Amino acid sequence: MTVDLLAADNVSHCEAAKIPTEADLSRDRPAPPVSTAIDLVGILSGIEETAYAWDMTTDVIDWESNVTSVLGVPAPKTVSTGARFQFLIAAEHVTRRQSAFSIEAPVGELVVQAGMPYSSGGMPYRVQYRFLPLGRRSSKSVWIEDHGRWWADESGRPARARGVVRVLNERYMEEQRLLFRSDQDELTGQLNRIRLTEALAAGISRAERTGETVGFMIASINNLSIINENFGFEVGDAVIASVGRLIQGQLRGGDTLGRYSSNKFGVILNDCGPGSMQVAAERFLKAVRQASFRSSDCPISSTISIGAVLLPQQASTVPSAISRALQALDKARIGRSDLFIAYEPSPAKESIRQRNIAIANDVASALEEDRMRLMLQPIVSSATGEPAFYECLLRIAKPDGSTLGAGEFIEFAEQLGMSRLIDRRVLELAINILKRIPEITLSLNVSTRTCADPDWLVLLHRLTGGQARLTKRLIVEITETSAISDLDQTVAFVDTLKEMGCRVAIDDFGAGYTSFRTLKHLNCDLVKLDGAFVKNVVNDEGDRIFVRMMAEMGAVFGMETVAEWVTDGPTADIVAGLGITYMQGFHFAKPFEVEELQAFTAEFRKAG
Repeated sequence: MTVDLLAADNVSHCEAAKIPTEADLSRDRPAPPVSTAIDLVGILSGIEETAYAWDMTTDVIDWESNVTSVLGVPAPKTVSTGARFQFLIAAEHVTRRQSAFSIEAPVGELVVQAGMPYSSGGMPYRVQYRFLPLGRRSSKSVWIEDHGRWWADESGRPARARGVVRVLNERYMEEQRLLFRSDQDELTGQLNRIRLTEALAAGISRAERTGETVGFMIASINNLSIINENFGFEVGDAVIASVGRLIQGQLRGGDTLGRYSSNKFGVILNDCGPGSMQVAAERFLKAVRQASFRSSDCPISSTISIGAVLLPQQASTVPSAISRALQALDKARIGRSDLFIAYEPSPAKESIRQRNIAIANDVASALEEDRMRLMLQPIVSSATGEPAFYECLLRIAKPDGSTLGAGEFIEFAEQLGMSRLIDRRVLELAINILKRIPEITLSLNVSTRTCADPDWLVLLHRLTGGQARLTKRLIVEITETSAISDLDQTVAFVDTLKEMGCRVAIDDFGAGYTSFRTLKHLNCDLVKLDGAFVKNVVNDEGDRIFVRMMAEMGAVFGMETVAEWVTDGPTADIVAGLGITYMQGFHFAKPFEVEELQAFTAEFRKAG
């Protein structure tokens, strides 16, 4: 099967390479056209390929003359029919090639359905399999790629095919594997997260250029953790892969599917308005809802939840598109087990989000630029009225000269996982103060994360050098909710602090459910009562009873007590009369700079 292409207006390679002489250039008549024949068989042989035409009704295959040299078969008759050729395909790959000519089974990314109108161009296929040129008893094998097109008869069944078979060498196979791994998720075969975000960026850019609307969805498998726990991670992985195939099967041509995270898929829907996005989501939900995933033990069912955003109207960047799709997904997961929610802009929530972003930037830059500051607030003895120790209150000094109080950023910083960095910086600042002012005792708060952070304890030992003259003047405050979140962990943290010479206080006692017996188990030294029980103690008999009870129980268990939010003289008198050991609040002093300590002490004594 040789094809000659005559190029009358081209010269041969030899003629083109000939250097013209001066006589040649002086001639007026043009050179006669040279006929060039292209040796197609030679070209195919050079790249280890051969071609075939297959009449499926008679099962006869006509091969190019180079079939024996390319495939390594003994003679052309060895592969002269479809049945003979199939016999030389490795047993595990026979169905792989058969599926290429099936009207029902998947062909790569294409699903051919019965009744599909076939164009004159035929149906494309591409498949790779292991080939045994000397028969199945021989150990010799090669990998080949078989691609071409097939045409159907009137009933829609494959009738004839034309294709090219290419021998794949090891280098080619490795290149293909590396290329696949760089683009595809290994478990599902869909785009990986990097390629998904690149496709999303391209979709946004195209939408902005053409004016069309693109839909972006994030679909999450709802019960994956339960499946993993009860059936194992292998079954969970199989469910993930199956859900990916189900969603892929519901996509239109040109849409994109990728794996965003362990249990989440991202879907890019081109030219898709709100209505179309709703319809597509319902298809995805229904396909997964109605599917049954079989394990070795029993059938498993699963559902998905979907959040979506319209681009570029509701988001013009990849981060904002993902963020808003995830916001919508969070709402969907709150509802029933399989639900679709489209993102709806909320000016109030957007304002909060922007503020949180600003706070996160303030915290990060303050840590990097050393703009964390400690203010001091005295905690006075109820018996003497003198400051017994000082609580360190964190502030951020902003570049414009203003300050940001801990109450404005600490909770959000904890959610972002920045609390450990903040606690380490606070410790450094506090130890520096202890070294500068030998007579001062400080208390400082630590977050729940720090209670599980051995590096913080290592830093404490390094900064103090293990010297008792420093550690005995440090009180570490742990909130009640932190203490009860993981009691064993907190006990270990407290024991280490006590061994190093520090004292330990439980802050905001009464806000949670800790008992004094639990506090005794923690070996605490001080209990700070939640200010909500102190601020109305003058007028509320119930609060007075609670404060008195805390003072008495503290004395029984050998722990000192601190009353917060003491804002005036009458409150201070009542709290002191109820037996509380120490008091703290604006009645005694507002937080002040460390440099103002000497002036505060002099003024306090003068006022006393």
